Amino acid sequence: MTELSKKRPEFRNINALQDLPTYRLPPAGWVSILHRISGLLMFLLLPFVVWLLDVSLTSELSYERFTSAFGEGIGFVPGILVKLVVLALIWGYLHHFIAGVRHIYMDMTHSVTKEFGKSSALATLVLSLGLTVVLGAKLFGLY
Repeated sequence: MTELSKKRPEFRNINALQDLPTYRLPPAGWVSILHRISGLLMFLLLPFVVWLLDVSLTSELSYERFTSAFGEGIGFVPGILVKLVVLALIWGYLHHFIAGVRHIYMDMTHSVTKEFGKSSALATLVLSLGLTVVLGAKLFGLY
């Protein structure tokens, strides 16, 4: 039998409910997915960021409205929800920035090894989550 006529393996579509929960992504895979999610989050919340900037810089009265948004809320939205959205923005920016620096460093130094990919991905996750916790503690008034 020739090489071309041998029975080749048959690949079927995966069952998302059965196969995906058991699939384990490496840390670099998680960083890649979270990098895309953080970019989408920042893009979708851009009108909110522009509104916050506008309200904080227009006048002293609008600045008071800006600071009260974190305490009393905005209209029917409670202040705690505003803080959680801002915390999500903080995480999104930090993760996207740190993962971007990781990718630029890997491109500049040609550091494309499995070991460096894993260690830099873990460093990205730890740094972004650690800085988010620190800035979140400040946002929620813990210090």
